[in-house]
Amino acid sequence: MKGLTTAIKDAASVLGLSGTKGGIDSLLLHAEQSDMTHAEFLNYIFSQEIKYRTDRAKEKRIKESGLPYIKTLDDFDVSFQKSISAKQLKQLSELKWIEQTYNLMFFGPPGVGKTHLSISLAYKAAQEGYRVVFTTMTSLMQSLRTAEISKRSKTKLNRIYHASLVVIDEVGYLPIERTDANLFFQLVTDLHEQASIIITTNKGFEEWTEFLGDPALTTAVLDRLTYRCDMINLEGRSYRLENHKSFLKQQENN
Repeated sequence: MKGLTTAIKDAASVLGLSGTKGGIDSLLLHAEQSDMTHAEFLNYIFSQEIKYRTDRAKEKRIKESGLPYIKTLDDFDVSFQKSISAKQLKQLSELKWIEQTYNLMFFGPPGVGKTHLSISLAYKAAQEGYRVVFTTMTSLMQSLRTAEISKRSKTKLNRIYHASLVVIDEVGYLPIERTDANLFFQLVTDLHEQASIIITTNKGFEEWTEFLGDPALTTAVLDRLTYRCDMINLEGRSYRLENHKSFLKQQENN
């Protein structure tokens, strides 16, 4: 039996069945314990190989997305942040807006849930099979500036241009140079109706000219971003400030 198992592993390797190769011992044991027919065993092997490949592809998408950490929509407290309803959250979670290439823009001060929502939706999209890229505005500008000389920047931009969803976090927190604004405009233009974009920003539209530095350019950027777009203004108190934790107080209670 040992020699036959080795032969099966070798055949699986030649055929590129990595899941079968690595799990053949447990597959054979399960088949024996379940008293499977030949047809049932073949179906079991193929279904497990498909599951292995699906899981690996999902892991790869999440790893390449650049998400700084994992947040889920179940973690989002709609009872605290009432600017978005549970129904709206469910509609967004169905991801039909990505299928129809709609954008999302989340406005509001720090701590109201803009990044949480963006990461959660990006994570859900990656799980569901969409190519996703998450970046801060600062990191994006660095990549755009250095794409010609940095392999890392070029790889990141290549992923952005092939993504179904691009999240740009913290737009407008810092002013950018005119040349950078032109690069940002070009990126938005290239992605227009080719991918969905999520923008998080603490700036209202009237303030975008200030950080982009040019009224005409600002109008052109916003025209593309808002053409097919849901704009959600998140108001209220900072969740982090309301739920802050203290190490020293924790020690006092121990």
